[in-house]
Amino acid sequence: MKKEEEEEDGAESVISSCLSMKSDWSNDRPPLFSNEPGPSDTKERKRRAVSVEEQLSCCSLCQDILKDPVSTSCGHWFCRQCITSYWDRSASSGDSSCPQCAERSRTRPGLQTDNQTSTVQTESGLQEVLDEHQISLSSTCECVTQGTDEAGTKTFLISIFTEVHITEGQSEEVNTQHEVRQLETASKMKTLHDAPIKCHDIFKVLPDQQKHIRVVLMNGVAGVGKTFSVLKFTLDWAQRSNNQDISLLILFSFRSLNLIKDEQYSLLMLIHVFYPTLQKLTAEKLAVCKVLFIFDGLDESRLSLDFNNSEVVSDVTQKSSVSVLLTNLIKGKLLPSALIWITSRPAAANQIPPSCVSRVTEVRGFTDPQKEEYFRRRFSDEEQSSKIISHIKTSRSLHIMCHIPVFCWITATVLDHMLTPDQRGELPKTLTDMYSHFLLVQTKRKKNKYDEGHETSPQELTEADRNLLLKLGRLAFEQLEKGNILFYQEDLKQCGLDVTEASVLSGVCTEIFKRESVIFQKTVYSFVHLSIQEFLAAVYMYHCCTSRKTKILEDFLREPNDHGLTSLDDFLKRVMEKSLRSKNGHLDLFVRFLHGLSLESNQSLLGGLLGQTDNSPETIQRVINNLKEMNSGDISPDRSINIFHCLMEMNDRSVHQEIQQFLKSEDRSEKELSVFDCSALAYMLQMSEEVLDEFNLTKYNASEEGQLRLIPAVRNCRMAQLWDCGLSETHCEVLASALKSNPHLTHLDLSLNKLSDSSVKRLSAGLESPNCRLKTLRLCDCGLSETHCEVLASALKSNPHLTHLDLSLNKLSDSSVRRLSAGLESPNCRLETLRLTDCGLSETHCEVLASALKSNPHLTHLDLTLNKLSDSSVKRLSAGLESPNCGLETLGLWRCGLSKISCDYLASALKYNPSHLRNLYLLGNDLKESDMKQLSDLQKSPDCRLEYLE
Repeated sequence: MKKEEEEEDGAESVISSCLSMKSDWSNDRPPLFSNEPGPSDTKERKRRAVSVEEQLSCCSLCQDILKDPVSTSCGHWFCRQCITSYWDRSASSGDSSCPQCAERSRTRPGLQTDNQTSTVQTESGLQEVLDEHQISLSSTCECVTQGTDEAGTKTFLISIFTEVHITEGQSEEVNTQHEVRQLETASKMKTLHDAPIKCHDIFKVLPDQQKHIRVVLMNGVAGVGKTFSVLKFTLDWAQRSNNQDISLLILFSFRSLNLIKDEQYSLLMLIHVFYPTLQKLTAEKLAVCKVLFIFDGLDESRLSLDFNNSEVVSDVTQKSSVSVLLTNLIKGKLLPSALIWITSRPAAANQIPPSCVSRVTEVRGFTDPQKEEYFRRRFSDEEQSSKIISHIKTSRSLHIMCHIPVFCWITATVLDHMLTPDQRGELPKTLTDMYSHFLLVQTKRKKNKYDEGHETSPQELTEADRNLLLKLGRLAFEQLEKGNILFYQEDLKQCGLDVTEASVLSGVCTEIFKRESVIFQKTVYSFVHLSIQEFLAAVYMYHCCTSRKTKILEDFLREPNDHGLTSLDDFLKRVMEKSLRSKNGHLDLFVRFLHGLSLESNQSLLGGLLGQTDNSPETIQRVINNLKEMNSGDISPDRSINIFHCLMEMNDRSVHQEIQQFLKSEDRSEKELSVFDCSALAYMLQMSEEVLDEFNLTKYNASEEGQLRLIPAVRNCRMAQLWDCGLSETHCEVLASALKSNPHLTHLDLSLNKLSDSSVKRLSAGLESPNCRLKTLRLCDCGLSETHCEVLASALKSNPHLTHLDLSLNKLSDSSVRRLSAGLESPNCRLETLRLTDCGLSETHCEVLASALKSNPHLTHLDLTLNKLSDSSVKRLSAGLESPNCGLETLGLWRCGLSKISCDYLASALKYNPSHLRNLYLLGNDLKESDMKQLSDLQKSPDCRLEYLE
């Protein structure tokens, strides 16, 4: 019996490795899955072997289907004819070894010795340990599970893997918006430094780089493919396809590390606990390995990572907290030669100091072609996949969401169910529609009543289903309020859920981490994707509203209301107001779902789950009117756009159609735009495929608040004029975002806005971005201070594209000009034109400007009009003109109170350095012809380049 079990296990191993070599499997599984450990006992391995053997297997020598299979003594299987032929060829050398083992010995991973790789000597015992680890990792990663699969059902990762778009670098903007909003922006805006990088090249130095890549930080929104990329990298390494210079790969998830955050471990103990196959790995053997540590899901971490004050740990056998071990690994104090790969959502990535990171990458999900590739791999029926691809293109919100692979799965699940020969009803076009259908499909699958040709009816949602879904909704809502995406059994119990119920409805609440069966005593739960948690939270809260659960509603709104929440429209209005006050927009999608659920079509679809509600045409119209009249005060205009999205979820396209008509009109100043119209217009302008040549706020007939709502449109124009519109720090943050993401934006005029120090700092963050391509910046009469000028100087030092700067009508102090000059004198500054009209310049100012002229040959135009300059001021300035490094071609000195002495100073400077200055403007200085005689005579000199003197 034992021998038979060993043979079956060996067959399973071979079949698995053969299957992993096939790249053209088609499958109908979702794209992202939770990774589960491989079978840990013989019985389970047998069970899985049966399911694996159902698929075709091939001989590793001939790639043909196994016929008359023969097993070698080491457990590898081949076609009898192939292995016999191989042994015959090897007979002369007396070699009758297994060809797979022979190949394996030739391609052993290197171990690090004095920064070089060397072959491991098998007598050391280390190679056997590493081989066993690779086999174990391959078994763990080659099959993956999905949220909707029944327990134990597995899919070969290689059969469904679709590449995601990964770039080196990241969107520099610090995103405080909801991740769906980030997707909408990213789907339109492309950075100029969008350098694609393959997942398996994550540690490889690019041709133009000299640095060693030790620590990689990979960012990406929830569900975009970070964990999936990690699994594919790990599988390729374990199966010896890529990165064989790495001898040992250790994968940890923060979900599992959270469970031991209060315990003491050494790094070696941690490896042994998580990877029993590495029990024989000693500190000495670990020291000679080239190791890669992967830490997946930093955003899920509950560890306290202190990079400033943590104790130093440099010995792999020294015990400490998990947090301390991680910080020392990342800082290079512990195993300094080890490679580190960390994945995180953007909001949590700042936990790792930039000084510790060698490379930052960003996973951007599926590109448009990759979306189509996914759906074509998902469905073998070409007509079916084409229908689905065509449908998602009809809805902007659905098409954008399909950048996230897991949303492609949700979409495919729903549309596959609905696109039947006898299809009735309209396909989902909004997010609420899609998630309502998805919830219904998963509930029906749970009951094993799925019927390909039959649309689920509301009556099939039983009372037990409703109770379970509402409990899950409560869990989703309470954890969303706390900002949690992970929760434990005690969280479930507080909502009246037990583990049995949660596991039954596996399509919605999935057990995605098991305690590796023997190591940990805690199970972690989460929803398949954050958006599903937000949808269920909205379902629960809507039910509370219709059921008049006033206490729950008031606790959520934090606003006790004497007259109570008397109507649906009152409730939705107050929730919308609360979401707009949220700093990070974490309720934005939740609120969109709430408004979408108010439609009768979704209430009917969910079969009474939402309760009895007043969705009369009058009530719905009041909800719509409230949205259109919503006053968001000083809320970011980006956040206000969510009001427009809520209307779209309610299928109210009137505003969308009105704005489209407005954009087609020739005279746009005729129509008076409401504040809400401006939010909708801003969204449509920035998402348009056509880049605006000029965006000028004064050309739109709207109130001041309405004009401010239009500011996000700067993300999609070449020239923006935002005069005297009361820009706040919040608005400057939006402008900074535009500077980082819009390579078309080359001219920005913010004149007549009284900008605070913090506003200019926000703006400078955009100016200093390597993606910024701004050429002209006008800040006339903006009340600039010394701090402002210091910030602008920093931008001049780092941005070589900024060539025109207008600071006219700002009364600049001596220290302000000195700060500015520090930027002008930087070797990186490429400023060509500087306008300082009516800035109250003094002798000290002119001395500082002269210094800039001496050191900056790029400055060719200087306008000092309307500054009352003394003779000594002009003398100081002339000292700069005399410098051989001065490249000034135009000097404007209109109405500066110049005298004959000033003119003589200028003439003397031009005699000394006559080669550059071509235009000298002296109008309005009450000068006589005799006062300018030296300049006039000089102009006649053949050496002088002065062409215009007036």
